[in-house]
Amino acid sequence: MELATPLTLALSKGRIFQQAVPLLAAAGIVAAEDPETSRKLVLATNRPEVTLIIVRASDVPTYVEYGAADLGIAGKDVLMEHGGGGLYEPLDLRIGRCRLMVAGIENAVRGASRLRIATKYVKSTQRHFAAQGKQVEVIKLYGSMELAPLVGLADLIVDLVESGSTLRANGLVPLEHIADISSRLVVNKASWKMKHVPIGGLLQALREVVTQRSRGGAL
Repeated sequence: MELATPLTLALSKGRIFQQAVPLLAAAGIVAAEDPETSRKLVLATNRPEVTLIIVRASDVPTYVEYGAADLGIAGKDVLMEHGGGGLYEPLDLRIGRCRLMVAGIENAVRGASRLRIATKYVKSTQRHFAAQGKQVEVIKLYGSMELAPLVGLADLIVDLVESGSTLRANGLVPLEHIADISSRLVVNKASWKMKHVPIGGLLQALREVVTQRSRGGAL
């Protein structure tokens, strides 16, 4: 893959970055420094025309939508909550897999007329219950979601569930499935037009890596 036009890729630290590193490396892009140890927010790569910027996971779609980054890698949960129209979502990278679920204490809310839901996914939660014709009160929290039903703050929670072990440890069970979540490559719409050749090249390289990985091949 040959890239001649400068490209900026937005990433977040943590699990998504760790899982994206081998995909990017197989596509020919390696960060010059480890963002987990470096204090820099702008990182060079082995490709002088490709730069990485490190932002909060929830901010990746915003940086891409407004053109501060040409591309980004973000979880589908973040993209659902963002709801921006300035993005293309051309590739499911099939990493960071989990489920967005409604969870709570089993049988605790039967017959309740109006539920209180604790979540950081306010828009996704409102859409889910509105589609069922249910009126709910949404309480926004940023962490320790499982605590909310235990102390009476909320009837239910909406959160990401991977193995379900954290729910079980706190006496909660998954109740409703909202969406399957994985990380996606997103592209700024203007960049897609103006830098179509280099972005298309990177997209194709990543698509081949994801396909090979899904077939059980080595990265």
